Amino acid sequence: MPIYEYQCQACGHEHEALQKMSDPVLVHCPACSRPELMKKISAAGFRLKGGGWYETDFKSGNKKNVAGETSAPASCSSTDGGCSSGACSAQ
Repeated sequence: MPIYEYQCQACGHEHEALQKMSDPVLVHCPACSRPELMKKISAAGFRLKGGGWYETDFKSGNKKNVAGETSAPASCSSTDGGCSSGACSAQ
């Protein structure tokens, strides 16, 4: 279930509520009991990374692996004589 953020327009109280997506929007402030509660818009605060299905499944080609095992950038090559950024100096 998502966590929704609310703020009272009357007293400024901020409130978080764990609700189903189908639940009605809260209206009454838990601090002052006035019907001035408004839902805030916020972004999710997480990132999926690791060795789970989202990391290993459904990838094709040369996609970036955020959990590790980085490959050399496409512009770096030991055969063409160099890397102008210095990022591949260990090769």
